[in-house]
Amino acid sequence: MTSVASSPESERGSPRREAVLELLSSMRFAISLLTIICVASVIGTVLKQNEPSTNYINQFGPFWAEFFVTLKLNAVYSAWWFLLILAFLVLSTSLCIARNTPKILADLKTYKENIREQSLKAFHHKAEGQLNESPEEAAKRLGQLLATGGWKVRLQSRQTPQGMGWMLAAKAGAANKLGYIAAHSAIVLVCVGGLLDGDLVVRAQMWFGGKAIYSGGGMIADVPEQHRLSERNPAFRGNLMVAEDTAASTAILSQSNGILLQELPFAIELKKFIVEYYSTGMPKLFASEIVIHDKATGEKKEARVEVNHPASYKGVEIYQSSFDDGGSSVKLRAIPMAADTRPFEVDGTIGGSTELSNGPEKMSLEFTGLRVINVENMSGNGTGGQGVDVRKVDLRSAIDQRMGAGNKTTETKELRNVGPSVSYKLRDAAGQAREYNNYMLPVDAGDGVPVFLLGMRENPSEPYRYLRPPADENGELDGFMRLRLALADAVLRERAVQRYARKAVDPLRPELTQQLAGSAARALGLFAGLESVQGKKVAGLQALADFLEANVPEAERARAGEMFVRILNGTLLELDGLAREQVKAKPLPKDNVQGFMSQAVLALSDAPFYPAPMTFLLKDFKQVQASVFQVARAPGKNVVYLGCFFLILGIFAMLYVRERRLWVWLSPQAEGANVTLALSSNRKTLDVDREFDQLTARLLGRPEKNQA
Repeated sequence: MTSVASSPESERGSPRREAVLELLSSMRFAISLLTIICVASVIGTVLKQNEPSTNYINQFGPFWAEFFVTLKLNAVYSAWWFLLILAFLVLSTSLCIARNTPKILADLKTYKENIREQSLKAFHHKAEGQLNESPEEAAKRLGQLLATGGWKVRLQSRQTPQGMGWMLAAKAGAANKLGYIAAHSAIVLVCVGGLLDGDLVVRAQMWFGGKAIYSGGGMIADVPEQHRLSERNPAFRGNLMVAEDTAASTAILSQSNGILLQELPFAIELKKFIVEYYSTGMPKLFASEIVIHDKATGEKKEARVEVNHPASYKGVEIYQSSFDDGGSSVKLRAIPMAADTRPFEVDGTIGGSTELSNGPEKMSLEFTGLRVINVENMSGNGTGGQGVDVRKVDLRSAIDQRMGAGNKTTETKELRNVGPSVSYKLRDAAGQAREYNNYMLPVDAGDGVPVFLLGMRENPSEPYRYLRPPADENGELDGFMRLRLALADAVLRERAVQRYARKAVDPLRPELTQQLAGSAARALGLFAGLESVQGKKVAGLQALADFLEANVPEAERARAGEMFVRILNGTLLELDGLAREQVKAKPLPKDNVQGFMSQAVLALSDAPFYPAPMTFLLKDFKQVQASVFQVARAPGKNVVYLGCFFLILGIFAMLYVRERRLWVWLSPQAEGANVTLALSSNRKTLDVDREFDQLTARLLGRPEKNQA
């Protein structure tokens, strides 16, 4: 016979396992996990998820962008650590349920009728009395009375020195403890549903199924099989864009560093996309009339998809997510910004591109967007940063402006649709691109002078900056462009200077003509950027300001500036007349001269900062709309719904159901029975006090106490 000695490690093994189980099933551990999940969810809500890396770099800078990507904060809900915490929360809560449920169920079955008489006297709610009947008769009567009040009752007889005594044990509100099980089970169900509907299934296919994220470009049909998920994929959520009169059956699942393609068991054909707008220009209705084509059977099913009204087919929910351009065709007119370029027209499709050349320089024109409706606030009633005269402050009005209904406003908005706009990119041979946004029609900003809005920005994180050339009497940009080209023509500038000098000077004083002509030539040359000021090549009004600062004493600059601007305006007006005579165009209408020329001076001053050799105006378009659907197969949805039901049920049971236990000890006495009554509850409230008084009155025949 041999004996096996146990090692210290084996002896310590069981306590260690028990300690680990105790930790995992403890309330503190679960609350810690919930806290981390809540913090991570806040980050996932504040920080946009699954955006391209360049967006984070543009918004936060390289350091923070790398920090977010390293910790997977740009994809919190699919990060490995988030899924791991969620799994541990499921494990912890499940262990807690497994450990406490048997105790709770066992406690629900017991009435604790073996409690001693002396123990009843230690309860907070206790009472004693006398009944004129035997203990057995009293026990049965009181038990029947409690049973009619919703109590569950058990009777026990006990032998005492005085004779046979009876213990009546009753309980009510057992659903309170069932609420504990329901609430904790709800946490498990919601987490399991979240894991099923989250990225876990897709991640598992990448880890064990040989699937990989695709980070390249090209056509969807050319993407290799290893980047495609099967139609039988049990859980996914992706986006599908379908243009009008086309069909698609491959959804895109966005990942932090690329995409995955999800094959659908059907194709979605978009027959018509419907969008309605509020007066503010915000969309108020997205609706898609679609036809679902089953790949296996060829069955066709018509459906209408709206926001919050999805369609469902073969377990896949089809939601209306947004809308986009489906490949609208546009015709643009290229307007030269330099004298050596001629106007031309170019056709394109939104999402496409075409090659251009500016002499030896090669460029790519990318058509990025078409907006048919642009609603803007044209009231122009803002303060514009002007100061406020304290003598005009009305305190009552100031208070009324800031108090009252949330929809009350003291500013009248004039919302107006200013027409279509087109956006495009000009990309040079080095791959650098600038983005442009031009409106099709001239816009009246409120000063009576319609202007074309020619927007430009260096990167998507910046707002557009607009060049505002005025529209001529025909509503076209031709008048301004003729003036700009004439400003670059030395012959026309000289003729305009001489014509202005002859008109402005009295013919009887010819000696002043040459002086004025010299000043006009200097002003026009500075404005055209032909002269250097303090070693810098500048143009526009800035050139005049720099010249005055360098050559005129400070005390005389204001008067000299007014003179220069007056001479410049007169010379430019003559230059515009000469440019019109060259093309045999009519002179500017008299009522339009001042407004057109004032805006033209400002636009000519800003034009040298326009970085492109040409701008493109929208001449015609044919809109093709596309609907963006979110397609999802969510097997955990019903699990989550069940969890939410259990959570509501459990919280209601724990908050509004009170567990109570009642004991009535009946001991024999000479003329009847001596009664000892005690009540316990899991929550001390005024309702318990009131209920105990009512029970005492009913069971012992005492009058109820008045409750304050």
